[in-house]
Amino acid sequence: MLSTIFKAYDIRGIYPDPLSETESWLIGCATGLYLRDQIAGQNVPLPRTVVVSRDMRPSGDSLAAALIEGLAAAEMNVIDLGLCDTSMIYFAVNHLGTAGGVQTTASHNPLDYNGFKISGPEARPIGAGTGLGEIQAIAKTLTHGKSNTAAGHIESLDIWDAYRKHILRFFSPPFDGRKPIRIAIDASNGMAGKMIPTVFQNCPEIEILPLNFEYGPQVRFAHEPNPLIAANMIPTQQAVIAHDADLGACFDGDADRCMITDELGNIIGCDHLTALLAEHFLAPGRTGIADAQPGSNTVVYDLRSSRMVKETIERLGATPQRCRVGHVFMKAALRKSRGILGGELSGHFYFRDNFFADSGAITLASVLTILGCTKQKMSQLIMPLQQYPQSGERNFQVDDKQAVLEKLREKFSHADVDELDGITIDRWHSDTKGEVGGFWFNVRASNTEPLLRFNAEAADQTTLDDLLENVLPILGHPIAGH
Repeated sequence: MLSTIFKAYDIRGIYPDPLSETESWLIGCATGLYLRDQIAGQNVPLPRTVVVSRDMRPSGDSLAAALIEGLAAAEMNVIDLGLCDTSMIYFAVNHLGTAGGVQTTASHNPLDYNGFKISGPEARPIGAGTGLGEIQAIAKTLTHGKSNTAAGHIESLDIWDAYRKHILRFFSPPFDGRKPIRIAIDASNGMAGKMIPTVFQNCPEIEILPLNFEYGPQVRFAHEPNPLIAANMIPTQQAVIAHDADLGACFDGDADRCMITDELGNIIGCDHLTALLAEHFLAPGRTGIADAQPGSNTVVYDLRSSRMVKETIERLGATPQRCRVGHVFMKAALRKSRGILGGELSGHFYFRDNFFADSGAITLASVLTILGCTKQKMSQLIMPLQQYPQSGERNFQVDDKQAVLEKLREKFSHADVDELDGITIDRWHSDTKGEVGGFWFNVRASNTEPLLRFNAEAADQTTLDDLLENVLPILGHPIAGH
């Protein structure tokens, strides 16, 4: 069963088949053995300690307990953080100086799913190309419950106070006597239901309108905890309008992703939000956290993002860096460049001063700070960044993905083509007067399904419509709402 639950970036499956306590023990033991080898090669020795936490899913307690037993069997000491959002694990690994961390979660999947997100030293992600394959290989050699080593020590620890202080370092609006910011927050019956009250409830600068804050083994999801699906954003949008809120926010199940709406209930694209955050973090004398670590002014962004992201970063005198899709790649690029910020269309935002890791809580704190520093409304802040019409991500079912990509190369052989992630066809241009024209689009093959994912943008709506008319028939059968 192990081969079916190891994915590109994490471990995930339906409980109890194919993911049961047996698989969890094997994964825990294999992770412990892998991390032992990793820390043995470190210049600065790390303790044989791993932090573990879980989200609110019914199977979380038993799966996390089995994982912890497996880690202890590998002679690793374990600190159990209990229920928390995934981003707390990244903080805990660095705050406590451990060899790694594991969050028990299935993120935005239905309630009968569960899984594990594994991090190494400094909360570096462990994915298919960065250790997850090795953990799978080790797990296949193990026998459940069998160990030749003494068990590691297990303890529980509450670090919420330290975590709260860390998040609120990013929350420092001057407000200038303005009334509190009213925000509708949908916790999606996930870990934001615990994180938001613990971190933000006592901040007098904001007024929280809570939606779906109930969580726990007996609580069913009011809607799928995936804010990327427009239908799941409707409760947030309705609450913003009904209560005349200044903005809205919706979190996924493990609360590491945060989607924002303006005061009109319009969903803000994460690429446009990346540009807005870039303006904030790159501003001279910006309010908020002082850089915890020296670094560059690089901003890393998802290659599917609007051209406005690149243009905004360049306008601010900073360095834009396109990156392939996926948190493993985004974190690696941000760390290597020592950039200040990273943004992905999936709703993950990464911060140098958060150990180059993503955080839904810091995203929210930063957006609230931006809004608190201005008299403008959220829609007014975003409008200048929404200059170019976009297709949105569209998915197509196709048997021979490579053949379709080759057809696109041939059809647009006169355009600039790069293959950083799938293929990107670029015919964007500007004339001597600075007037822009043309388009770009990206087509990526899904790693797990017979699908192609398409994103496009053009300088004007007519150009975009013409592009869609010419390209979409090549891509295969469209999958609505996928």
